[in-house]
Amino acid sequence: MMGWTAATHTLGPGAWILFAILFLWQLPHFLAIAWMYREDYARAGFPMLPVIDPDGASTGRMIILYSAVLVPVTLIPARMGLAGFSYFWAALTLGTIFFGCGAFAAFYRTAVYARRLLVASVLYLPTLLTWMACNKIA
Repeated sequence: MMGWTAATHTLGPGAWILFAILFLWQLPHFLAIAWMYREDYARAGFPMLPVIDPDGASTGRMIILYSAVLVPVTLIPARMGLAGFSYFWAALTLGTIFFGCGAFAAFYRTAVYARRLLVASVLYLPTLLTWMACNKIA
């Protein structure tokens, strides 16, 4: 959002779409970390969702919700003409994979699947944004 605003000198729809993408991406990313280290957060007295939700059902629902909403939001740049046709398919593919990793983490609720979601999130965002930048329509 800040980069868009700095480059265009406006706080237009493109900036808000980037904000929405980053906002929606960060919760599954963070919840994967919080699930992996929930015992550490509990010992430190930080009431993170995975700490106060010991069976992980609410944590899983939040991962599913935010990763599911992320998919159509990432398609908006292509629909608005801010990115090309190739970006649309890349965003759809990446989003589906990211959602799948989130679904596995939500259903199995193990550190192994949380780590896979974390790795997927770390690969997902720069790949998506690079594809968007490379397919930007002038």
